[in-house]
Amino acid sequence: MMIEDFGPKVASVWNDLRSTTRNLMERAWRSAASGSAVQVARSLQYDPRADYELSRLLAALDARANEAERPTADEPSHRARRLADACATVLAQQTQSAEVFAQLIQRAHERKDYARVDELAGILPERLAPTEICELARSNSVVVRALAHEALTQMPARLLAALLRDPVDASMAHIALQRQAHEYLSEEAQRVLREFEDSGSKSF
Repeated sequence: MMIEDFGPKVASVWNDLRSTTRNLMERAWRSAASGSAVQVARSLQYDPRADYELSRLLAALDARANEAERPTADEPSHRARRLADACATVLAQQTQSAEVFAQLIQRAHERKDYARVDELAGILPERLAPTEICELARSNSVVVRALAHEALTQMPARLLAALLRDPVDASMAHIALQRQAHEYLSEEAQRVLREFEDSGSKSF
């Protein structure tokens, strides 16, 4: 594979990758080219820089892949789409970044890949801390915001209670607790809300 075939933007991002990230993508791309499922062995230590590098690469590949929609599309633009999908899969398997989750969710939604949207929604609570999910709940994207609110609503009330004293995330936690209390009739959520109100804290 000649990375230059995908254009100067993709080549520039590729050349900025560290060797470990580049090797990771080369293995993923070989799997994609052979028709095998892309699987990544997750490191015991999260590497936020790899997320940043792969996020930039995905954006560049997606921009190149969009050219596949044109009547005069060349073969590299079609290959860029397959490589972008492999890159997105790698990110989904390892990311612990709220920003990257937002990117992946929006990408899947734009492609009407609702199975992938559901998959990403399912792993949100496993990968992100409650405060990061609160960050997604304030997203400008309607679909990202909705999935984040749903993830918060599924969290134990005791975890949400800890956020009620946070000046940034308290409103998101309060909304989730109210849903638990009124829609799901959670006694624990009702108790947390009563204690919060009885303490004289601000209501939202």
